[in-house]
Amino acid sequence: MEPQPEKLELYAYENSSPGVVEFDSSVQPVGRGTGFKECSCRALPEDFHCSEAADTWKWLGTTDVAPLAEYDNILIRHYSGTNIELMIRVPNDALQSLNDQNAANTWVRDNIQSYSNVRFQYIAVGNEVDPNNGNSQYVSFVLPAMRNILTAVRNAGLGNQIKVSTATYTGLLGDSFPPSDGAFRDNVRGFIEPIIQFLTQNNQPMLANIYPYFSDPGSNLPYALFTASQPVVGDDGNGLQYSNLFDAILDAHYAAQVRLGGPNVEIVVSESGWASSGGTNGTPLKPGRSIETYLFAMFDENNKPANEEERHFGLFTPNQQPM
Repeated sequence: MEPQPEKLELYAYENSSPGVVEFDSSVQPVGRGTGFKECSCRALPEDFHCSEAADTWKWLGTTDVAPLAEYDNILIRHYSGTNIELMIRVPNDALQSLNDQNAANTWVRDNIQSYSNVRFQYIAVGNEVDPNNGNSQYVSFVLPAMRNILTAVRNAGLGNQIKVSTATYTGLLGDSFPPSDGAFRDNVRGFIEPIIQFLTQNNQPMLANIYPYFSDPGSNLPYALFTASQPVVGDDGNGLQYSNLFDAILDAHYAAQVRLGGPNVEIVVSESGWASSGGTNGTPLKPGRSIETYLFAMFDENNKPANEEERHFGLFTPNQQPM
């Protein structure tokens, strides 16, 4: 019998129902297919079963994708034997325990190796840990946990299959406009610079949650929605023109990484609400490079304890009807 893995919380909310699956969507990067791929289901009705999410994407013919998942063995079994690749996120409150190598070895054994017919692509060690927010107590645990998880993955012979990173977000930036001025906040540098060095040394990507929606897009909605007919923002610092906000934010992240010695660290966009047609031409700073992006979300989250608008980022309603 497959072991029951520990609960891996992704976007955990206090009123989330036990067993409800939570995972995000992806836009397929160039060279691996096209179109919408995986999506999100969290804060859904109690009678929603994890198999429904997997079955929806099997019905759509989805392959070679990477959802983010809070999972249990029920969800894992539904992806067994498919071409769907999973990105799994370690919850912030588990980071301290993974500072012990033996614990990290056990975690990889129980949650990755135990499911030989499931394809895992990324392990996100922590989510939006920030010295300036409510996750500040986890700052010192992120990098040691990343090191130990990567060591465990490599010792398991999975180093060529699974990448290990942590999910950052735009809130870590002190400057993001123009994009060439992108820089991490002064009190973030001590936290993020060693992580960037670790990713550089081990050829691992940076994960970043990028939401144009939360960057005051109302001032120029076409710029936020990829529908501007011409460049909207010119950046004198790099001489580039930007016709959408998503590219501008992403290039600000790249500029911030360059300042801390990470010019070659690829950024995988682990969450975004408005990237459904992005990523085919790169950004002005990184032309011709695909933007691997995971869309939030698969389903509307009608039980999410948040503003009404945050409940309606889904591609589908909870009863699996297209929006």
